[in-house]
Amino acid sequence: MSQDSATATEAARKLTGRRRREVVAVLLFSGGPIFESSIPLSVFGIDRQDAGVPRYRLLVCGGEEGPLRTTGGLELSAPYGLEAISRAGTVVVPAWRSITSPPPAEALEALRRAHEEGARIVGLCTGAFVLAAAGLLDGRPATTHWMYAPTLAKRYPSVHVDPRELFVDDGDVLTSAGTAAGIDLCLHIVRTDHGTEAAGALARRLVVPPRRSGGQERYLDRSLPEEIGSDPLAEVVAWALEHLHEQFDVETLAARAYMSRRTFDRRFRSLTGSAPLQWLITQRVLQAQRLLETSDYSVDEVAGRCGFRSPVALRGHFRRQLGSSPAAYRAAYRARRPQGGALESVATVLETSVPAQGTASSRRTAAASSAGPSPVTATAAPGGSAEGVGPGPEAYAPGRPALPGQRSAP
Repeated sequence: MSQDSATATEAARKLTGRRRREVVAVLLFSGGPIFESSIPLSVFGIDRQDAGVPRYRLLVCGGEEGPLRTTGGLELSAPYGLEAISRAGTVVVPAWRSITSPPPAEALEALRRAHEEGARIVGLCTGAFVLAAAGLLDGRPATTHWMYAPTLAKRYPSVHVDPRELFVDDGDVLTSAGTAAGIDLCLHIVRTDHGTEAAGALARRLVVPPRRSGGQERYLDRSLPEEIGSDPLAEVVAWALEHLHEQFDVETLAARAYMSRRTFDRRFRSLTGSAPLQWLITQRVLQAQRLLETSDYSVDEVAGRCGFRSPVALRGHFRRQLGSSPAAYRAAYRARRPQGGALESVATVLETSVPAQGTASSRRTAAASSAGPSPVTATAAPGGSAEGVGPGPEAYAPGRPALPGQRSAP
């Protein structure tokens, strides 16, 4: 028996009571964005057996009293409450309305009980904050939208937040990055349960890639969380951003902060969720991106103006973070730039110019079988706008050089 099969058997054996592996509960809250909420409903709630996609049974559960207001003033009425989670072998939290407010205690208890009884728990985007509040991410690797990764790392220091990944599979607890990365994780779950062919058939129906290469790095900007502005390290960070063209290291930054390297590393990581060395490398790569887009400097000149010790170092870090060489990046960017209009997103350029790469699948799998979807009704809320998913952007620059766009349990 393969290790995957052994793990699948073990996972299925852990399910207790009324729980069934083929049953997927989606936990909705008022104020959650409709896009993230609709992803698991579409993946697990539509019968696509004619296309070779095995069928799940979907239970749409309200995490609190309804009606649940969402994007555009729509009001949702979930057909089930928290009690229905007791039947699910997979529980998905697609998003949480605000990273600053605590989730309902009853919902957290239902998630903890489901996990204790062997259910697979999934958090999409800011849904990771709900899983963390329930204590399900303690000591585990996890990801979320790159803007909110520092806040997740700071608020829950026992969680190993990795903002590079599109999703992280830690066996019985899985998390994804923001918005469309939820599709990547749901496809991964189908692939884990039913194999590559089923996931590929579903991807074709959804008109999305079966696997996306790279992680979140291509979408990051150079800023740090707003909360660092009042910290003594802010001055050091500002100095580093203004002197990226110079060759300096983390020891230089620690000396400017009047700290030992060890203390500086710890303070920097607590504020940003990132190691200072990897943050510095990322800032240099981002600066290289800007120069490649806006100047005619050669790649060697770009390397020097971004503080890299050699063009070889630039090329290595650039490819690890963006999946492309500097020269190919510039060529693709210029080829796709509209004439006389705004510049097209570099992320779009890379998506179309970098070939997809293979990625490792999870070493934990779960068996699934067939059943049917559950309805959810939506009505327009009179004259109102939806609550947002959270506060304004907490822009984040990532930590380490990129790995493939998803990570599975070791």
